[in-house]
Amino acid sequence: MREIYFDNAATTKPFEEVVKIMVDCLTKEYGNPSSLHRKGIQAEAILKQSRGILAKSLNVQPSEILFTSGGTESNNTAIRGIARSYANRGKHIIASRIEHPSVYMTMEDLERDGYEISYIDVDNHGIINLEQLAQAVRKDTIMVSVMGVNNETGAVQPLYDTGKLLKEKNPLAFFHVDCIQAFMKIPLDINKIGAHLISISAHKFHGPKGIGAIYCKKGINLRPWQTGGGQEQGLRSGTENLPGIAGLGKAVEIYSSNFSQYTAKMELLKDKLRNDIQARIDNVRFNTPEGKKGAPHILSVSFRGVKGEVLLHSLEKYGIYISTRSACSSKQNKSSSVMTAMGLSSEEAEGTVRISICPFNTQQEIDILTDALVTEVGALRQLFGR
Repeated sequence: MREIYFDNAATTKPFEEVVKIMVDCLTKEYGNPSSLHRKGIQAEAILKQSRGILAKSLNVQPSEILFTSGGTESNNTAIRGIARSYANRGKHIIASRIEHPSVYMTMEDLERDGYEISYIDVDNHGIINLEQLAQAVRKDTIMVSVMGVNNETGAVQPLYDTGKLLKEKNPLAFFHVDCIQAFMKIPLDINKIGAHLISISAHKFHGPKGIGAIYCKKGINLRPWQTGGGQEQGLRSGTENLPGIAGLGKAVEIYSSNFSQYTAKMELLKDKLRNDIQARIDNVRFNTPEGKKGAPHILSVSFRGVKGEVLLHSLEKYGIYISTRSACSSKQNKSSSVMTAMGLSSEEAEGTVRISICPFNTQQEIDILTDALVTEVGALRQLFGR
């Protein structure tokens, strides 16, 4: 059976070139970057090259790039690092109600440590309320954390307006952006956004799992929560994951060279899918905003009268893979906080699926998916009498 993969927001298949460079690092360039001999120097050169590639893609300095094990660690390190280093300025932090678990659970943990967290509401398209944000910023606010693209709905947040607002209201407050779904999917000019820290994860753009990075603006003092040998400028001690870092660099290099082509292709496929579903299936709600307010790779759809998890499994017999929500929280037996914040009814939230596209999906695959949805949604509605 042919495999049709539409769960690219959860993870992507690595580029062949990424796999090759990782194998080379495991079998040939296997030295420790901290070693002083030739093998170590060769490994260090690979490390520097990948750091430079990522820095160039963000238009920042290589010294401002710090490698981590992935998005969750990047978010935790950025948020906890600021909270621990700058508590003398205040203990007030702002986040939106639609953040990834690696952000909102960190906020909950900080609340237990005496920090005050203000949560900003979103509209029914999942876009944050800037007026509410402006009212929430205070003199003792040390950080605002807002994701660039929501991982469940693909809603693109107004990052440029957020950065401008924060600079006007409290120029001493830090702006952290979870760019895990945004990096290599929407244009990002870190300097114009005014972000002080951003988080990325390689496996979201055809790189390997288990590797990510933080951009940390020069001059910011993040207090580390992992100590030891002093790697990554003392922020993350431990021998670097050289194969993963090399794979990340190669994925950034490939994606950057094809960014416009890839995003245009995904946008075309997403729009076709949306239009086809709208034309062929009734009683549907689209949760992803239209146009540039929605990322090119994610389409969130609520099929009323259907359970999303049942629909997900019913599509597997066609070799089609989608998801209901974030892979990091899909196994938790509770409602999506994102859908609740957007005001979906319990029926709509229960019937929601996330279809996420990559540049290598095809129009034929979209047609196969749409046909399968028409058949299965109809069958499930008839079965459950809705």
